[in-house]
Amino acid sequence: MDLNQLEAFLTAQTKKQGGITADQAAAIAKFWKNHRTKIRESLINQSRWDNTMKNMNWRVDLKSQSRHIDQINTPVAIVEMELGKNGQESEFLCLEFDEAKVNQMLKKLSEIEESITALTQTT
Repeated sequence: MDLNQLEAFLTAQTKKQGGITADQAAAIAKFWKNHRTKIRESLINQSRWDNTMKNMNWRVDLKSQSRHIDQINTPVAIVEMELGKNGQESEFLCLEFDEAKVNQMLKKLSEIEESITALTQTT
């Protein structure tokens, strides 16, 4: 709720029979203005039931050793993710992708993006 919405809501509550007083509305508005960010973060943290990605790093390396000679000097994508909840110890996940797997992942991400776009578009 932005400040304009808050003022409109509080004004409506003061005009409502059995609603709040102007002093109460002013106190609520002051509290909201001072603690809006903390309230938002608290609600977001309470609504999460699973880990979140806190950090992600990636790089592209070239293989310098392999059991098979044809795999030497091929590019490999390394993805490192930090997963966890706020206030808890993080878990780290390291993934390695060859070119085919990167292309497959990009295709799947594109499909996900298209699905989200289709679901969120208003007609």
